[in-house]
Amino acid sequence: MGSIIDYLAIIIAFLIAIIGHEIMHGLVAKYYGDMTASKAGRLSINPLRHIDPFGSIIFPLLLYFSQKLAGVSNPIIFGWAKPVPVNMFTVIENGGYIAGVAVSLAGVTYNFVVALIASSLVAFFYPAHSLLSGFVFLLLYYSVVVNVILAVFNLVPIPPLDGANGVKFLALQFKWEGVVKFYNKIEPYGMLILLIILFTPIANYIFWPAEILISWLLH
Repeated sequence: MGSIIDYLAIIIAFLIAIIGHEIMHGLVAKYYGDMTASKAGRLSINPLRHIDPFGSIIFPLLLYFSQKLAGVSNPIIFGWAKPVPVNMFTVIENGGYIAGVAVSLAGVTYNFVVALIASSLVAFFYPAHSLLSGFVFLLLYYSVVVNVILAVFNLVPIPPLDGANGVKFLALQFKWEGVVKFYNKIEPYGMLILLIILFTPIANYIFWPAEILISWLLH
């Protein structure tokens, strides 16, 4: 029973993290006049509108169990939902390149806020005195872990991650043409670079800031 509750808490925390992340991109884009996500029904909290079969289910499970088999005591939990459609031309027309930065970093901001809120509540449910309080504790605990990992990883400035989009729009704002050209060149290889990072020891360096932040929030 304990393992079932543990896995259920991980799954719910993960879905809240990735779905909320995508919805926030759409909400901030809507603030700048882009109704694309709204018209597509992607501002709904219905998980079925956001779940990507590979990114939301298969990849996280592969990543989790491959690390377990390798003897990793605290596996990295990572994945993604279907990207919310955003018309950046409308966003930039109404708010400039800084609006593009805001839309790009909206999901990361959401994840950090959720992690902060969860960390402020988790102590109230420890030690757990019932099955329900135990589940809530695990849900809050994993909400901190998953949201911090998702936020930190998305800040890595490699396409198509949010960090890369934010840097690119910032470069356009300040006319850093060399930076823009660099991102245009590496964009086709972004996913390959990310997979290399995730399945090699390089990931340890990428997620090191996340480990520090998680320890601080859960101290």
